[in-house]
Amino acid sequence: MKKMDWIYTICRWTLGVIFIYAGGTKLPEPEIFAVLIEAYGIVPEGLLMPVAIGLPLLEVTAGIGLILDIRGSLTLVTGLLVLFIAILGYGIWMGLDVDCGCFGPGDPEAEAFHGLRLSLFRDLFMITGVIFLYGWRRYRAIRPPGVMIFLNQLLGKRRKQNAHG
Repeated sequence: MKKMDWIYTICRWTLGVIFIYAGGTKLPEPEIFAVLIEAYGIVPEGLLMPVAIGLPLLEVTAGIGLILDIRGSLTLVTGLLVLFIAILGYGIWMGLDVDCGCFGPGDPEAEAFHGLRLSLFRDLFMITGVIFLYGWRRYRAIRPPGVMIFLNQLLGKRRKQNAHG
């Protein structure tokens, strides 16, 4: 495997793990995450809980998909990062002094800095990883499999193993 192929894989895995961790830390306590979302004042009250549950689920799904290199997962990660950057930018513009909510209620970054700028810079850095992934896919003509193809391949390998074992 070429050096750049390794960088592609490491970048995918790193972003995937970050998204799984970020979503996974929020899922156990959606009520607390809903309070963090409410602090931004942009989600109607009736949608707070669905967003507090749905957003972390999307993060975990996107992270798993990116690690497995499933088509659509990089697009989902990109969309989530653009959304997060827009929300963080809004919070900074409005002068909000709130926890970004990025890594759930026990976020050490929020406890240490309690600001949005570092979170914005981190997300912008992650966008550079996303840009690299898109560029490398285009350069190497990488076309990840869709979910159904991935599942069929996975199930096909298991069937073959069971037939031989």
